[in-house]
Amino acid sequence: MPQTLLDWHAAALRLFGERVRAVGASQWGAATPCTEWSVRDLVNHVTGEQLWIPPLVTEGRTVEEVGDALSGDLLGEDPAAAWDRAAAAGHAAFAAPGALERTVALSYGPTRGSAYCSELTADCVVHTWDLSRAIGADDRLPDDLVEFSIKEVMPYADGLAASGMYAEPLDVPAGANAQTRLLALLGRKG
Repeated sequence: MPQTLLDWHAAALRLFGERVRAVGASQWGAATPCTEWSVRDLVNHVTGEQLWIPPLVTEGRTVEEVGDALSGDLLGEDPAAAWDRAAAAGHAAFAAPGALERTVALSYGPTRGSAYCSELTADCVVHTWDLSRAIGADDRLPDDLVEFSIKEVMPYADGLAASGMYAEPLDVPAGANAQTRLLALLGRKG
């Protein structure tokens, strides 16, 4: 069981990476629970999130300064290798001395590095479910990562749908397990 925020981040990256390596050659164009994205789009998005970490956290750049340098296709001919490089770079940036205590200039305002890391960890966990569903892999998420993600998402869950990036939260059936609760918060039916 992960003990530190960096351990949680590493565990989420490993889990997503396992699913990326399980994508079959004919599955990259498959639909995902993220209605606007194919499997390739989804993996490109999560890869891009990791690539944003070094310029924002390590270099102290703003979103405006990075501009569109991380737009478009980030996966190239070998999506799994692109993911592995991005995940390693993102994790290394968060693991650098003092990185989690820094203030990071995100699109929605100044944010502590630890909050940014927590957000991306939860996002990676949920997108692992999306990717699993899209490729027909086991979509059960580790209980500890689900609980971590619920704690991360709960404080701002009500505003997610308004951002346009998430569907409206779903009603949670009585007695639902933690994974079902997490997915429902984010408009996904598990």
